[in-house]
Amino acid sequence: METDPAAHGHDSGNAPTGNRLLASKRSTLLGAMFLMSTAAIGPGFLTQTADFTNQIGAAFAFAIVISIIVDIALQLNIWRVIGISGQRAHSLGNLVLPGLGWLMSIFIVIGGLVFNIGNLSGAGLGTDSMFGLEPRIGGAITAVLAIGLFLYRRAGRAMDRLVVALGFVMIALTVYVAISSSPPVGTALKNVVLPDTINFFMITTLIGGTIGGYITYSGAHRLIDSNVTGPESSGTITKASVTGVLITGLMRIILFLAVLGVVAGGATLASDNPPGSAFQIAAGDVGLRIFGIVIWAAAISSVIGAAYTSVSFLTTVNGMADRMRSWLTGAFILISGIIFVFVGSAPVKLLIFAGAFNGIILPIGVAIVLWVAWRRRDLLHGYVYPKWLAIVGTLAWLFTIYSGYNSLSGIADLF
Repeated sequence: METDPAAHGHDSGNAPTGNRLLASKRSTLLGAMFLMSTAAIGPGFLTQTADFTNQIGAAFAFAIVISIIVDIALQLNIWRVIGISGQRAHSLGNLVLPGLGWLMSIFIVIGGLVFNIGNLSGAGLGTDSMFGLEPRIGGAITAVLAIGLFLYRRAGRAMDRLVVALGFVMIALTVYVAISSSPPVGTALKNVVLPDTINFFMITTLIGGTIGGYITYSGAHRLIDSNVTGPESSGTITKASVTGVLITGLMRIILFLAVLGVVAGGATLASDNPPGSAFQIAAGDVGLRIFGIVIWAAAISSVIGAAYTSVSFLTTVNGMADRMRSWLTGAFILISGIIFVFVGSAPVKLLIFAGAFNGIILPIGVAIVLWVAWRRRDLLHGYVYPKWLAIVGTLAWLFTIYSGYNSLSGIADLF
């Protein structure tokens, strides 16, 4: 991934002005936040939210709130440790225990590939809903567009701007559908505090689908590539991590309310496309077109996030030229696209399974981060890690283990 020269403090021989440096830093931070959040808001995200809301209705509000709290606690630690150390997650893993980081990389890359097949499937579904285009063709076109982005000379800057724009588009259009469906907001608020049912499988799947797998590290690795690292950047890193989770949570809540309004009205969602049918029931043919735009935007942004982050796990910080990483990222998308064209689709169960699986393997990466926070001050350049933050992260980590264990039966039920 080729980074913007301004992010490194130089610009082809001419020193940038203070305003340009500030603007570049803001663009990088905004890009990192939206890269993490839009990477999470993919076809699997839409499918999980709609399917679970269809199953338990307003009680799903409790699962969403718990997942957001856990997400924030974990990302506060993950982004801070990675950002301050200036080391990617797998590099930290290898420093903690030789070989552990590369084991992480295997899980992340395989998971990213599975998710990308689902992302391209979602892109095909989106182009079908918008233009009536055959899904395989739509998915292939999306893959070509994403590859073109990474082959562009200033891929880093282009990616930052694109994911921010797509994020705003998805949120705005989903708000319209949520208003159209007239959801029972009061019932949803009641279930935040007093849920009718608590489903650990759903909570684990949400956490895994929001910050599991490659998503966990997408924003933090983007900051490293832009040289926003070190103890002096701790405050900036913290704000970016929390904001990224909140953006994802906002989209989850809005989508939940949109689907809840449809379900509460007695409608039955299509089992093969729960979010699409919810949008169409809520807003008619316009809703179907909106769904097409939303899922396509979610798909291509997730393709970008999955490919970028997966390849970042195959490289070290200074071990490969930026241009070569861009080519590798394009190749990763190409492989995903070829598999998608032959497979044709990613079933609902596969998308849900991918989120649940990511939720189960999440504790491995978090354990490495927390070990560095508690025991390896040398890797943090002498930074005194806040004990309260490490404690909060440890409690959230223990919850992911407990929730993951309790969700195993749910995963088995999928098959």
